[in-house]
Amino acid sequence: MPMPWLDPLVRLVDAGGPVLVVIAGVAMLLFSVALERWWFFRFHYRPARRDLVDHWVARHDRVSWSALTLREVWVRELIASLRGPLPWLKLLVVICPLLGLLGTVTGMITVFDSLSVSEVNQARAMADGVARATLPTLSGMAVSVVGLLFITRLEHIIRREDQRLHDRLARAAEDAHA
Repeated sequence: MPMPWLDPLVRLVDAGGPVLVVIAGVAMLLFSVALERWWFFRFHYRPARRDLVDHWVARHDRVSWSALTLREVWVRELIASLRGPLPWLKLLVVICPLLGLLGTVTGMITVFDSLSVSEVNQARAMADGVARATLPTLSGMAVSVVGLLFITRLEHIIRREDQRLHDRLARAAEDAHA
């Protein structure tokens, strides 16, 4: 049963080769983790941050060295929960251009192999083959750039939240003393 809505996707895979499918899989994984981080920040981190501030305010001792050390440990644990998948995201971003390069190399091998077999209209065949071979590189770089943008934004959010959390805990302790 033909599905006409899949035709552009099938043509794209035909044009880019099997490496393009792998790049699409890595892209889906990358964007799934990005969506999970947004979900985590929105529905898990914010309530956990509120609970931490409430727990800190409920403590009687907020000025001793051990209390401040405990506060720092709590903050580090909460911020570490935001940082969790960051190394994996960086790995996926690094893999994308390498997969694109692999697709280009395998595509060029196919082009040169087909050129050695046929002698008819070599210039046109070479141009078509090079165009097909560079499609995986373009795809890998595009996914990588979008992933880098997400990683940069996530690192910015983590730095901002680290500072905000310290500020909120200090302010909560000052308000409780007043």
